[in-house]
Amino acid sequence: MVRERYENELLKLKKKIVEMGDMSNEIIENGMRSFIDLDYELAKSTVAMDDLIDNKEMEVEASALRLIALQQPMAGDLRLITSCLKISLDLERMSDLAVNIAILSERIDEEHIKPLIDTEKMGNIAYSMLKDSIIAFETSDIELAKQTAKKDEEIDKLFYSVWMELIEMMSSVCKDNSLITNASNLLFVIRYLERIGDHACNICESVVYMVTGERVELN
Repeated sequence: MVRERYENELLKLKKKIVEMGDMSNEIIENGMRSFIDLDYELAKSTVAMDDLIDNKEMEVEASALRLIALQQPMAGDLRLITSCLKISLDLERMSDLAVNIAILSERIDEEHIKPLIDTEKMGNIAYSMLKDSIIAFETSDIELAKQTAKKDEEIDKLFYSVWMELIEMMSSVCKDNSLITNASNLLFVIRYLERIGDHACNICESVVYMVTGERVELN
């Protein structure tokens, strides 16, 4: 009976991570959409979701620490619990970055300085990385985790491409304050997306550790 209750608590902890992952995905998707479409109402609702993520992260922490204190888990169970703690922190930080993107949408003057094709690609890759990393966690699929982490290379390539384009653009019109401001905002956005990809890689690394006990660097 005691063991059954303990197993149920572990399952509830995993479920909290999956729920938090779904919430983070929604924030990332909405944050990017609010920036691309300059949808200020969507930006406000995205920012409002930040408290929900923070509360969920605190729930995960409380549940994990309670399990450690009361059950003194060993081996695989301990790896699961500590991985949940780390993943929840990565999810919270990813959500913060997405909220920052939503906030930046309110600082764009009328329209973007360039088509956001590559920026939107970065957002789509980051979104898919988070989605797949959570599936890998839920199913303990280390191969999916490793394949998902490889997508970070695509984000990095797009980041450097857009970065260089924006720097060149800012250099050529150094007296246009509006353009420089909008370019700077876009630089922040692509940097935030690059960091979201890094956090998704961290989740994939946590999955590998949770399943195998092996610490690997996938980024």
